[in-house]
Amino acid sequence: MPTSTIRHPAVAGRFYPREPEILRKEVASYLSHAESAKQESIRALGCIAPHAGYMYSGPVAGAVFARLQIPTRVVLLCPNHTGMGRPLAVMSDGEWETPLGSVRINTALAGSLKQRFPALQEDSAAHRAEHAAEVELPFLLLRQPQLTFVPIALGTGQFEPLQQLGEALADVIAARKEDVLIVASSDMNHYESDAVTRVKDHRAIERILSLDPRGLYDVVTQQDISMCGFGPAVAMLMAATRLGAKSAELVKYATSGDVSGDRDMVVGYAGIVVR
Repeated sequence: MPTSTIRHPAVAGRFYPREPEILRKEVASYLSHAESAKQESIRALGCIAPHAGYMYSGPVAGAVFARLQIPTRVVLLCPNHTGMGRPLAVMSDGEWETPLGSVRINTALAGSLKQRFPALQEDSAAHRAEHAAEVELPFLLLRQPQLTFVPIALGTGQFEPLQQLGEALADVIAARKEDVLIVASSDMNHYESDAVTRVKDHRAIERILSLDPRGLYDVVTQQDISMCGFGPAVAMLMAATRLGAKSAELVKYATSGDVSGDRDMVVGYAGIVVR
């Protein structure tokens, strides 16, 4: 029998600690220190969480995942920073190793998505060196030890395939009648001043909070907002609205300047929950 695919960590020791106990303590601190940890956790259809090095984005990611009930099934959408592989790339078999343990791919859920949306193609190359999905897993795993997931990397900036993926996600999730969380991994505007970044980011955030996937796509592409995961966010919003989402909540916003003190060139981070 063929052996299952094992995807090894690409950025452990760089974006987050490689040592299991150090990583566990760091992620637990982001989760427990979040203001949202003091609130009752909620069931959600989707969320947006950042994916930078933990020293910068960890507090925002922790705030998002502390706010949520994490089900055992997650679809994890991320951008393709490396340019490798296919533009709509899924892995549907095997597991991803993390310092906190392995996370199994939900083969049945991935198979249903590929059947419903054949443009989604099997491709591990797009995921091998990509960090944007990997950095979310320690947070998800600490909140849900029985986690299974479907990783999808998006290298397209066209609206139609993002819309079609969102519709497919909604149809498959609705048919399965079980809780599935759609996580869109995304940072916000990149490498402009703190003041400019906050203005641009809140234009995009306004569209997300309005549950407007087309509006988000238009504002990002027309107003030069370098939100790297706008594709995952558009697809997640499309799916969530089709599944009956009623509201979105900005859990936390920050920029890298809040940590570094450098306000001349920053990256924005938004943590948003959609339900």
